[in-house]
Amino acid sequence: MAKGKTSTVFFCQSCGYESPKWMGQCPGCREWNTFVEETVEKKSAAKAHERRAAGGPVCLSSIETKDEERVTTRMQELDRVLGGGIVPGSLVLVGGDPGIGKSTLLLQVCQKLADDGHEVLYISGEESLKQIKLRAERIGQFSDKLRLFCETNLELIGDTIRNSKPEVVIIDSIQTMYNEDVSSAPGSVSQVRESTSVLMQLAKGLGISIFIVGHVTKEGTVAGPRVLEHMVDTVLYFEGDRHASYRILRAVKNRFGSTNEIGVFEMRETGLTEVENPSQFMLNGRPEEASGSIVACSMEGTRPILLEIQALVARSQLAMPRRTAAGMDYNRVSLLLAVLEKRLNLHLSGSDVYVNIAGGIRINEPAIDLGVVLAIVSSSRDRAIDEKVLAFGEVGLSGEVRAVSQAAQRVQEAKKLGFTTVILPEVCREQIGEVKGVRLIGVRSVGDAVQAIS
Repeated sequence: MAKGKTSTVFFCQSCGYESPKWMGQCPGCREWNTFVEETVEKKSAAKAHERRAAGGPVCLSSIETKDEERVTTRMQELDRVLGGGIVPGSLVLVGGDPGIGKSTLLLQVCQKLADDGHEVLYISGEESLKQIKLRAERIGQFSDKLRLFCETNLELIGDTIRNSKPEVVIIDSIQTMYNEDVSSAPGSVSQVRESTSVLMQLAKGLGISIFIVGHVTKEGTVAGPRVLEHMVDTVLYFEGDRHASYRILRAVKNRFGSTNEIGVFEMRETGLTEVENPSQFMLNGRPEEASGSIVACSMEGTRPILLEIQALVARSQLAMPRRTAAGMDYNRVSLLLAVLEKRLNLHLSGSDVYVNIAGGIRINEPAIDLGVVLAIVSSSRDRAIDEKVLAFGEVGLSGEVRAVSQAAQRVQEAKKLGFTTVILPEVCREQIGEVKGVRLIGVRSVGDAVQAIS
């Protein structure tokens, strides 16, 4: 069949927005200088009007449903994030910075699935067979159920999948795959999008679970996985500092489960190890009798996580004092500082203020507001807070401390790790009642909370 005419369009490398002309700022994601020119093929009119036979509309009550049988990976942290395991026929995107550990995690998944008797096909476009073998030897022994295939041509990959019909396929990575029907270079927006479309048809048509690895770069030279988020079933992001030992696996989209769950891993010489108790892991190395430090509790899905909030208030020598926030929203910290200035008459306009969540985890839940406020007050007054005190609660613009969800689970997690005093919203304290071994201090405002630690 003769090919159609070709033309050039401009794609945003951040979100995939398509435009007939170049733009400085993308209207979709508001990023600057992300448009690149690519050649696309226009389909012929005869081909464009082809229609497949489709069934008519049906009643909702006539549709039969059944529980999907999931395949467990024997990695509880990953299964939790996926919603209970791998759903057959699902398309999962695993994104993250280069070198963060995506390939190591998926190779460990292949090891456990192959040991359980599942047919697994690992397709690599970045590494040779010997390189994968060297990495696998550090992890451990592998079953013969795992097969390796190094190829970047998507047509050959599709034929291999159809012929071997494995249960799980790993594509590492989507930026190296190319479709001969697309004239753009591998890694371009067009290639990444068309390659993912082909893999989606294979996953749904054959009932094969496919994991796609996608790299994220700050320079925007490679099409990131954000272009594909609307095409896949699940999007997992691997977060953390590549030079640190911890790793956080977070779901930002999941058609088969919750997006609130996270998985915590630790990178070791033998691969990634699951962290069963993230709270204890995050609190390791906490200083004693140091001002500006307090423990708060955040909920990640159904799991309470205790973390240390650190604040440093120092006299500024600058005309405009510095405000720095690591691990939480900068604007939220600025809001809390304004509340302290207005409601407690705490003069911070001439001081540099630094707020940090120890351990490198990023938290967006408002329940840590009270912990941030108390840490700032502690550092400003240079008075240490008792190390057995934990605080959580949302702070409003009027200085009130508002209720948060799942307060009972937070208190139980604090009790389990040896905390004897919990400062929480008064509404939550009334709902919980009394807890043996833990003193609950209910507060209505930030002033009450500051008095509780004085």
